[in-house]
Amino acid sequence: MARSVNAAIIGSGNIGTDLMIKILRGSGILKITAMVGIDPASDGLARAARLSVTSIPTGVDGLIEHEVFADIDIVFDATSAGAHKYNAERLTAAKPGIRLIDLTPAAIGPYCVPVVNLSENIEAQNVNMVTCGGQATIPVVAAISRIAPVRYAEIVASISSKSAGPGTRANIDEFTETTAAALRSVGGAESSKAIIILNPADPPVMMRDTVFALTDGGDREAIETSVAEIVAQVQEYVPGYRLKQRVQFDDITTPENVPGVGVFTGLKTTVFLEVEGAAHYLPPYAGNLDIMTSAALRTAETIATRSLELQEV
Repeated sequence: MARSVNAAIIGSGNIGTDLMIKILRGSGILKITAMVGIDPASDGLARAARLSVTSIPTGVDGLIEHEVFADIDIVFDATSAGAHKYNAERLTAAKPGIRLIDLTPAAIGPYCVPVVNLSENIEAQNVNMVTCGGQATIPVVAAISRIAPVRYAEIVASISSKSAGPGTRANIDEFTETTAAALRSVGGAESSKAIIILNPADPPVMMRDTVFALTDGGDREAIETSVAEIVAQVQEYVPGYRLKQRVQFDDITTPENVPGVGVFTGLKTTVFLEVEGAAHYLPPYAGNLDIMTSAALRTAETIATRSLELQEV
């Protein structure tokens, strides 16, 4: 593509480095201009330099002071929830029109799950990519919500301990809170809960996600079809995203007390998912990181396409 939009990545760890490689391998509508970190010895910064990407080891302040900043339109933040708050303030003050893609649980801007609500948030200055568990499970909850109102949604995200870096471990509380909130605001559930499990198994296991949804009823065939459709849509940018088995249904005829819902009888829908990474930089078992970088890339490419279209009008 002749025209492109310049992007920078803050965070030279696993997520940032994988994202950089995805951009370099991508459609060309995004051009990776700078990789920013705070550890001069990090593999991400070293790899960026080898790939002719400007390497900045002095954090967001170093990025703003660097000559490349004038040409940057989109910044991905792959640091931590606390760091993103500072980064966002500095970046928007330095360049009010800059667009931010937040891969932390900070959630300063609206939650964004590409197959569910990207079109609604395409003009937002700062979009939040929720969490890996959110990107994997919110589409399923939204798919069920299209058929029958979801009274309660509970998700369990199980990831390999080896794929959980310092950022993930430092943000466990934010992970559960952000994911649960997005299950409601984006997925459409009335009440929700999120659980994350760091599995220490060796050899490492693939990311697995389980979704439980309670509805008063609903056409089972329509629910299964809706889930299959949205899984196929996610697979367009995360090829390793898949159902592990057919959607399961159970009738709850004996009243149960569900937190946030109260006494409940109705239909329980259970969906089992697996996410295999593309292994661009990270191993295949790190599907939790791959789905985040893939969703962020899809979001940024869509924003970039929209921006170029508007410039041509």
